[in-house]
Amino acid sequence: MDFALPDEHDAIVDTVRRIVAAEIKPLIGAYEASGEFPYPIIRKMGAAGLFGAAFPEALGGTDAGFFAVAAIAEELSRLAPEFGYAMNQQAMTCPFTIFNWGSDAQIGRFVPDLIAGRAIGMFALSEPGGGSDAAGAMKTTARRAGDAYRVNGSKQWITFADACDSGLLFARTDPAAGHAGISAFVVKPKHRPGYTAHPIAMSGLSNCLRSCAVFLDDFEVPVEDRLGAEGEGFKIAMNALEYGRLTVAARLTGLAQACLEHAVAYSRERLIRGRPLGEYQMIQQQIADMTVNVPAARALTWKAAWAMETGRPATRAAAQAKYFAGNAARHAAQAVSDIYAGYALADEYPVKKIVAYVNMLTVGEGTPNVQRILLAEDALGIKDADRHPVRNRARKAL
Repeated sequence: MDFALPDEHDAIVDTVRRIVAAEIKPLIGAYEASGEFPYPIIRKMGAAGLFGAAFPEALGGTDAGFFAVAAIAEELSRLAPEFGYAMNQQAMTCPFTIFNWGSDAQIGRFVPDLIAGRAIGMFALSEPGGGSDAAGAMKTTARRAGDAYRVNGSKQWITFADACDSGLLFARTDPAAGHAGISAFVVKPKHRPGYTAHPIAMSGLSNCLRSCAVFLDDFEVPVEDRLGAEGEGFKIAMNALEYGRLTVAARLTGLAQACLEHAVAYSRERLIRGRPLGEYQMIQQQIADMTVNVPAARALTWKAAWAMETGRPATRAAAQAKYFAGNAARHAAQAVSDIYAGYALADEYPVKKIVAYVNMLTVGEGTPNVQRILLAEDALGIKDADRHPVRNRARKAL
Protein backbone atom coordinates (compact mmCIF):
# COMPACT_ATOMS: atom_id res chain seq x y z
CA MET A 1 0.00 0.00 0.00
CA ASP A 2 1.40 3.35 -1.04
CA PHE A 3 -0.74 6.43 -0.71
CA ALA A 4 -0.46 10.13 -0.05
CA LEU A 5 -3.16 12.46 1.16
CA PRO A 6 -4.62 14.72 -1.54
CA ASP A 7 -3.10 18.18 -1.86
CA GLU A 8 -6.36 19.79 -0.72
CA HIS A 9 -6.50 17.83 2.56
CA ASP A 10 -5.59 20.80 4.76
CA ALA A 11 -8.01 23.07 2.92
CA ILE A 12 -10.81 20.54 3.44
CA VAL A 13 -10.12 20.35 7.17
CA ASP A 14 -10.02 24.15 7.37
CA THR A 15 -13.42 24.31 5.67
CA VAL A 16 -14.90 21.99 8.29
CA ARG A 17 -13.45 24.14 11.08
CA ARG A 18 -14.86 27.27 9.51
CA ILE A 19 -18.34 25.79 9.12
CA VAL A 20 -18.36 24.50 12.70
CA ALA A 21 -17.21 27.87 14.07
CA ALA A 22 -19.52 30.02 11.96
CA GLU A 23 -22.63 27.90 11.37
CA ILE A 24 -22.83 25.21 14.06
CA LYS A 25 -21.45 26.48 17.36
CA PRO A 26 -23.43 29.76 17.44
CA LEU A 27 -26.74 28.10 16.51
CA ILE A 28 -26.84 24.57 17.85
CA GLY A 29 -27.79 25.53 21.40
CA ALA A 30 -31.18 26.88 20.32
CA TYR A 31 -31.94 23.73 18.33
CA GLU A 32 -30.93 21.50 21.22
CA ALA A 33 -33.21 23.45 23.52
CA SER A 34 -36.21 23.25 21.20
CA GLY A 35 -35.60 19.78 19.78
CA GLU A 36 -36.21 21.16 16.26
CA PHE A 37 -34.24 19.53 13.47
CA PRO A 38 -31.50 21.96 12.29
CA TYR A 39 -32.41 22.07 8.60
CA PRO A 40 -30.60 25.38 7.94
CA ILE A 41 -27.32 24.06 9.34
CA ILE A 42 -27.49 20.89 7.23
CA ARG A 43 -28.18 23.01 4.13
CA LYS A 44 -25.17 25.20 4.83
CA MET A 45 -22.97 22.15 5.33
CA GLY A 46 -24.22 20.80 2.01
CA ALA A 47 -23.67 24.11 0.25
CA ALA A 48 -20.08 24.14 1.55
CA GLY A 49 -19.46 20.78 -0.11
CA LEU A 50 -19.07 18.69 3.05
CA PHE A 51 -21.36 15.95 1.76
CA GLY A 52 -20.29 15.76 -1.88
CA ALA A 53 -16.72 14.48 -1.76
CA ALA A 54 -17.48 11.01 -3.18
CA PHE A 55 -19.71 12.30 -5.99
CA PRO A 56 -18.98 13.73 -9.43
CA GLU A 57 -19.39 17.42 -10.14
CA ALA A 58 -22.24 16.63 -12.55
CA LEU A 59 -24.38 15.71 -9.52
CA GLY A 60 -23.26 18.68 -7.46
CA GLY A 61 -20.40 16.85 -5.78
CA THR A 62 -16.77 17.90 -5.49
CA ASP A 63 -15.17 14.62 -6.65
CA ALA A 64 -12.60 15.09 -3.87
CA GLY A 65 -12.64 11.35 -3.13
CA PHE A 66 -12.76 9.02 -0.16
CA PHE A 67 -9.77 10.50 1.65
CA ALA A 68 -11.78 13.72 1.76
CA VAL A 69 -14.81 11.83 3.10
CA ALA A 70 -12.66 10.49 5.94
CA ALA A 71 -11.06 13.87 6.66
CA ILE A 72 -14.41 15.65 6.83
CA ALA A 73 -16.00 12.98 9.03
CA GLU A 74 -13.06 12.95 11.44
CA GLU A 75 -12.81 16.70 11.87
CA LEU A 76 -16.55 17.16 12.14
CA SER A 77 -16.76 14.55 14.90
CA ARG A 78 -13.79 16.05 16.71
CA LEU A 79 -15.50 19.43 16.87
CA ALA A 80 -19.25 18.73 16.71
CA PRO A 81 -19.89 14.99 17.14
CA GLU A 82 -23.68 15.27 16.86
CA PHE A 83 -23.27 16.33 13.23
CA GLY A 84 -21.17 13.27 12.42
CA TYR A 85 -24.52 11.54 11.81
CA ALA A 86 -24.89 13.63 8.68
CA MET A 87 -21.81 12.07 7.11
CA ASN A 88 -23.73 8.81 6.80
CA GLN A 89 -27.19 10.10 5.95
CA GLN A 90 -26.11 12.93 3.64
CA ALA A 91 -22.69 11.92 2.35
CA MET A 92 -22.19 8.16 2.29
CA THR A 93 -24.52 5.34 3.43
CA CYS A 94 -27.73 6.83 2.04
CA PRO A 95 -26.81 8.86 -1.09
CA PHE A 96 -23.78 6.80 -2.12
CA THR A 97 -25.85 3.62 -2.08
CA ILE A 98 -28.39 5.25 -4.40
CA PHE A 99 -25.52 6.45 -6.58
CA ASN A 100 -23.90 3.01 -6.55
CA TRP A 101 -27.01 0.91 -7.26
CA GLY A 102 -29.68 3.22 -8.65
CA SER A 103 -30.82 3.89 -12.18
CA ASP A 104 -29.81 7.16 -13.81
CA ALA A 105 -33.31 8.44 -13.14
CA GLN A 106 -33.14 7.54 -9.44
CA ILE A 107 -29.70 9.07 -9.08
CA GLY A 108 -30.86 12.29 -10.68
CA ARG A 109 -34.02 12.46 -8.54
CA PHE A 110 -32.43 11.83 -5.16
CA VAL A 111 -28.66 12.24 -4.97
CA PRO A 112 -28.15 15.95 -5.79
CA ASP A 113 -30.65 17.10 -3.15
CA LEU A 114 -29.21 14.78 -0.49
CA ILE A 115 -25.59 15.85 -0.89
CA ALA A 116 -26.62 19.50 -1.12
CA GLY A 117 -28.48 19.23 2.19
CA ARG A 118 -31.75 20.22 0.53
CA ALA A 119 -33.20 16.80 1.40
CA ILE A 120 -32.62 14.82 4.60
CA GLY A 121 -31.71 11.15 4.20
CA MET A 122 -31.98 7.95 6.22
CA PHE A 123 -30.95 4.30 6.05
CA ALA A 124 -33.72 2.06 7.41
CA LEU A 125 -32.25 -1.43 7.86
CA SER A 126 -32.16 -2.35 11.59
CA GLU A 127 -35.23 -3.76 13.33
CA PRO A 128 -36.26 -4.12 17.00
CA GLY A 129 -35.49 -7.84 17.20
CA GLY A 130 -32.72 -7.94 14.63
CA GLY A 131 -29.74 -6.42 16.37
CA SER A 132 -26.59 -7.06 14.35
CA ASP A 133 -28.44 -9.66 12.27
CA ALA A 134 -30.66 -7.01 10.72
CA ALA A 135 -31.12 -8.89 7.45
CA GLY A 136 -31.37 -12.41 8.82
CA ALA A 137 -33.99 -11.45 11.40
CA MET A 138 -35.88 -8.98 9.21
CA LYS A 139 -39.66 -9.12 9.62
CA THR A 140 -40.71 -6.05 7.64
CA THR A 141 -42.46 -7.14 4.44
CA ALA A 142 -43.12 -5.48 1.10
CA ARG A 143 -45.88 -7.07 -0.95
CA ARG A 144 -46.40 -6.01 -4.52
CA ALA A 145 -49.86 -4.82 -5.51
CA GLY A 146 -49.89 -3.64 -9.10
CA ASP A 147 -47.55 -0.71 -9.60
CA ALA A 148 -46.67 -0.36 -5.92
CA TYR A 149 -45.47 -2.26 -2.87
CA ARG A 150 -47.29 -2.24 0.46
CA VAL A 151 -44.75 -2.19 3.29
CA ASN A 152 -45.62 -3.32 6.82
CA GLY A 153 -43.35 -3.67 9.84
CA SER A 154 -41.04 -1.59 11.98
CA LYS A 155 -37.47 -0.36 12.10
CA GLN A 156 -35.27 0.69 15.01
CA TRP A 157 -32.34 3.08 15.49
CA ILE A 158 -33.04 4.90 12.23
CA THR A 159 -31.17 8.20 12.29
CA PHE A 160 -32.99 11.28 10.97
CA ALA A 161 -36.14 9.22 10.35
CA ASP A 162 -38.28 11.95 11.93
CA ALA A 163 -36.95 14.56 9.48
CA CYS A 164 -36.38 12.36 6.42
CA ASP A 165 -37.28 13.58 2.92
CA SER A 166 -35.86 10.56 1.08
CA GLY A 167 -33.95 7.50 2.12
CA LEU A 168 -33.38 3.77 1.86
CA LEU A 169 -35.74 1.15 3.26
CA PHE A 170 -35.16 -2.61 3.29
CA ALA A 171 -37.97 -5.18 3.44
CA ARG A 172 -38.72 -8.80 2.58
CA THR A 173 -40.39 -9.26 -0.79
CA ASP A 174 -40.13 -13.07 -0.48
CA PRO A 175 -40.31 -14.22 3.17
CA ALA A 176 -39.38 -17.78 2.22
CA ALA A 177 -36.15 -16.91 0.41
CA GLY A 178 -33.91 -15.91 3.34
CA HIS A 179 -31.34 -13.24 2.49
CA ALA A 180 -32.28 -13.60 -1.19
CA GLY A 181 -35.79 -12.43 -0.38
CA ILE A 182 -34.81 -8.93 0.76
CA SER A 183 -35.26 -5.92 -1.51
CA ALA A 184 -34.24 -2.27 -1.24
CA PHE A 185 -36.37 0.80 -1.88
CA VAL A 186 -35.85 4.53 -2.12
CA VAL A 187 -38.68 6.11 -0.16
CA LYS A 188 -40.12 9.59 0.40
CA PRO A 189 -41.83 9.31 3.80
CA LYS A 190 -43.11 12.88 4.03
CA HIS A 191 -45.36 12.45 1.02
CA ARG A 192 -47.14 9.17 1.79
CA PRO A 193 -49.31 7.88 4.66
CA GLY A 194 -48.49 4.79 6.68
CA TYR A 195 -45.13 6.05 7.98
CA THR A 196 -44.52 7.13 11.57
CA ALA A 197 -41.20 7.93 13.26
CA HIS A 198 -40.75 8.42 17.01
CA PRO A 199 -37.40 9.70 18.35
CA ILE A 200 -35.74 7.41 20.89
CA ALA A 201 -34.72 9.01 24.19
CA MET A 202 -30.93 8.66 24.60
CA SER A 203 -29.41 10.64 27.44
CA GLY A 204 -26.21 12.46 26.53
CA LEU A 205 -26.86 12.52 22.77
CA SER A 206 -28.38 15.27 20.67
CA ASN A 207 -31.94 16.42 21.30
CA CYS A 208 -32.39 17.62 17.72
CA LEU A 209 -30.43 15.09 15.61
CA ARG A 210 -32.17 11.89 16.62
CA SER A 211 -32.39 8.17 16.00
CA CYS A 212 -35.93 6.85 15.81
CA ALA A 213 -38.28 3.92 15.92
CA VAL A 214 -40.17 3.69 12.61
CA PHE A 215 -43.58 2.10 12.10
CA LEU A 216 -44.88 1.12 8.66
CA ASP A 217 -48.57 0.44 8.11
CA ASP A 218 -49.44 -0.27 4.47
CA PHE A 219 -46.80 2.28 3.53
CA GLU A 220 -46.89 2.52 -0.26
CA VAL A 221 -43.74 2.55 -2.40
CA PRO A 222 -44.01 2.78 -6.21
CA VAL A 223 -42.33 -0.05 -8.09
CA GLU A 224 -40.18 2.52 -9.89
CA ASP A 225 -38.61 3.39 -6.52
CA ARG A 226 -37.25 -0.11 -5.90
CA LEU A 227 -33.44 0.03 -5.85
CA GLY A 228 -32.02 -2.74 -8.01
CA ALA A 229 -33.89 -5.97 -8.67
CA GLU A 230 -36.08 -7.86 -6.23
CA GLY A 231 -33.89 -9.96 -3.96
CA GLU A 232 -30.79 -7.73 -4.24
CA GLY A 233 -31.48 -5.90 -0.98
CA PHE A 234 -29.10 -7.88 1.21
CA LYS A 235 -26.24 -7.41 -1.24
CA ILE A 236 -27.03 -3.69 -1.45
CA ALA A 237 -27.19 -3.32 2.33
CA MET A 238 -23.86 -5.07 2.92
CA ASN A 239 -22.20 -2.93 0.28
CA ALA A 240 -23.68 0.19 1.85
CA LEU A 241 -22.40 -0.72 5.31
CA GLU A 242 -18.90 -1.16 3.90
CA TYR A 243 -18.81 2.49 2.84
CA GLY A 244 -20.57 3.50 6.04
CA ARG A 245 -17.74 1.93 8.04
CA LEU A 246 -15.33 4.40 6.49
CA THR A 247 -17.24 7.35 7.92
CA VAL A 248 -17.84 5.60 11.25
CA ALA A 249 -14.13 4.76 11.61
CA ALA A 250 -13.25 8.36 10.80
CA ARG A 251 -15.83 9.66 13.26
CA LEU A 252 -14.46 7.40 16.01
CA THR A 253 -10.95 8.61 15.23
CA GLY A 254 -12.14 12.20 15.54
CA LEU A 255 -13.72 11.45 18.91
CA ALA A 256 -10.53 9.74 20.11
CA GLN A 257 -8.53 12.76 18.97
CA ALA A 258 -10.88 15.03 20.92
CA CYS A 259 -10.39 12.86 24.03
CA LEU A 260 -6.63 13.14 23.66
CA GLU A 261 -6.72 16.92 23.26
CA HIS A 262 -9.00 17.42 26.26
CA ALA A 263 -6.92 15.01 28.37
CA VAL A 264 -3.68 16.86 27.57
CA ALA A 265 -5.16 20.31 28.22
CA TYR A 266 -6.77 19.28 31.51
CA SER A 267 -3.65 17.44 32.69
CA ARG A 268 -1.61 20.61 32.23
CA GLU A 269 -3.97 22.89 34.15
CA ARG A 270 -5.35 20.65 36.91
CA LEU A 271 -3.23 20.70 40.07
CA ILE A 272 -3.02 17.78 42.49
CA ARG A 273 -0.88 18.31 45.61
CA GLY A 274 0.56 21.39 43.99
CA ARG A 275 1.68 19.64 40.81
CA PRO A 276 0.04 19.49 37.36
CA LEU A 277 -1.85 16.23 36.90
CA GLY A 278 0.25 15.48 33.82
CA GLU A 279 3.40 15.07 35.92
CA TYR A 280 2.08 11.84 37.42
CA GLN A 281 3.20 8.66 35.66
CA MET A 282 -0.21 6.98 35.65
CA ILE A 283 -1.65 9.95 33.74
CA GLN A 284 1.33 9.98 31.39
CA GLN A 285 0.75 6.30 30.61
CA GLN A 286 -2.87 6.97 29.62
CA ILE A 287 -1.88 9.90 27.43
CA ALA A 288 0.99 7.96 25.86
CA ASP A 289 -1.36 5.14 24.89
CA MET A 290 -3.76 7.62 23.29
CA THR A 291 -0.97 9.27 21.30
CA VAL A 292 -0.26 5.88 19.69
CA ASN A 293 -3.81 4.60 19.30
CA VAL A 294 -5.23 7.71 17.62
CA PRO A 295 -2.80 7.92 14.67
CA ALA A 296 -2.98 4.13 14.28
CA ALA A 297 -6.77 4.38 13.95
CA ARG A 298 -6.33 7.21 11.47
CA ALA A 299 -3.87 5.18 9.40
CA LEU A 300 -6.26 2.22 9.19
CA THR A 301 -9.07 4.57 8.20
CA TRP A 302 -6.89 6.04 5.47
CA LYS A 303 -6.08 2.49 4.31
CA ALA A 304 -9.81 1.85 3.86
CA ALA A 305 -10.17 5.18 2.05
CA TRP A 306 -7.25 4.26 -0.22
CA ALA A 307 -8.86 0.93 -1.14
CA MET A 308 -12.11 2.69 -2.02
CA GLU A 309 -10.32 5.48 -3.84
CA THR A 310 -8.47 3.03 -6.06
CA GLY A 311 -11.46 0.75 -6.68
CA ARG A 312 -9.99 -2.17 -4.74
CA PRO A 313 -11.92 -4.53 -2.43
CA ALA A 314 -12.38 -2.69 0.85
CA THR A 315 -14.43 -4.95 3.13
CA ARG A 316 -11.43 -6.16 5.13
CA ALA A 317 -9.85 -2.72 5.40
CA ALA A 318 -13.12 -1.06 6.41
CA ALA A 319 -13.80 -3.69 9.08
CA GLN A 320 -10.26 -3.37 10.46
CA ALA A 321 -10.55 0.39 10.56
CA LYS A 322 -13.94 0.40 12.23
CA TYR A 323 -12.92 -2.21 14.81
CA PHE A 324 -9.62 -0.62 15.76
CA ALA A 325 -10.98 2.92 15.77
CA GLY A 326 -13.77 1.76 18.07
CA ASN A 327 -11.25 0.24 20.47
CA ALA A 328 -9.07 3.34 20.32
CA ALA A 329 -12.03 5.62 20.98
CA ARG A 330 -13.27 3.51 23.88
CA HIS A 331 -9.83 3.50 25.44
CA ALA A 332 -9.52 7.25 24.98
CA ALA A 333 -13.00 7.84 26.40
CA GLN A 334 -12.20 5.83 29.52
CA ALA A 335 -8.83 7.53 29.91
CA VAL A 336 -10.18 11.07 29.61
CA SER A 337 -13.00 10.17 32.01
CA ASP A 338 -10.45 8.92 34.54
CA ILE A 339 -8.38 12.08 34.12
CA TYR A 340 -11.36 14.43 34.51
CA ALA A 341 -12.70 12.26 37.38
CA GLY A 342 -15.96 13.71 38.74
CA TYR A 343 -15.97 16.54 36.24
CA ALA A 344 -16.40 13.99 33.43
CA LEU A 345 -20.01 13.66 34.61
CA ALA A 346 -20.74 17.38 34.50
CA ASP A 347 -22.70 18.75 31.56
CA GLU A 348 -20.53 21.88 31.44
CA TYR A 349 -17.50 19.86 30.36
CA PRO A 350 -17.25 18.20 26.91
CA VAL A 351 -16.26 14.75 28.18
CA LYS A 352 -19.77 13.53 28.96
CA LYS A 353 -20.98 14.18 25.40
CA ILE A 354 -17.88 12.72 23.78
CA VAL A 355 -18.17 9.50 25.80
CA ALA A 356 -21.85 9.17 24.86
CA TYR A 357 -21.02 9.41 21.15
CA VAL A 358 -18.16 6.93 21.46
CA ASN A 359 -20.52 4.41 23.06
CA MET A 360 -23.09 4.99 20.33
CA LEU A 361 -20.66 4.73 17.42
CA THR A 362 -18.88 1.58 18.54
CA VAL A 363 -22.10 -0.37 17.87
CA GLY A 364 -22.98 1.48 14.65
CA GLU A 365 -22.31 -0.24 11.29
CA GLY A 366 -21.67 -3.52 13.10
CA THR A 367 -20.83 -4.14 16.76
CA PRO A 368 -17.26 -5.00 17.84
CA ASN A 369 -18.24 -8.68 18.05
CA VAL A 370 -19.53 -8.61 14.47
CA GLN A 371 -16.24 -7.13 13.31
CA ARG A 372 -14.30 -9.73 15.31
CA ILE A 373 -16.16 -12.55 13.58
CA LEU A 374 -15.60 -11.06 10.14
CA LEU A 375 -11.90 -10.43 10.77
CA ALA A 376 -11.22 -13.77 12.48
CA GLU A 377 -12.96 -15.80 9.78
CA ASP A 378 -10.97 -13.87 7.19
CA ALA A 379 -7.66 -14.54 8.97
CA LEU A 380 -8.51 -18.24 9.46
CA GLY A 381 -9.43 -18.71 5.82
CA ILE A 382 -13.04 -19.55 6.62
CA LYS A 383 -14.46 -16.64 4.64
CA ASP A 384 -12.42 -14.22 2.57
CA ALA A 385 -13.60 -10.78 3.68
CA ASP A 386 -12.85 -9.35 0.23
CA ARG A 387 -14.60 -12.15 -1.66
CA HIS A 388 -17.39 -9.99 -3.05
CA PRO A 389 -17.02 -8.12 -6.37
CA VAL A 390 -16.25 -4.43 -5.97
CA ARG A 391 -19.24 -2.13 -6.40
CA ASN A 392 -17.89 1.41 -6.52
CA ARG A 393 -19.43 3.59 -9.16
CA ALA A 394 -17.26 6.54 -8.13
CA ARG A 395 -14.05 4.70 -9.01
CA LYS A 396 -13.47 1.92 -11.52
CA ALA A 397 -12.40 -1.37 -9.95
CA LEU A 398 -8.83 -2.36 -10.68
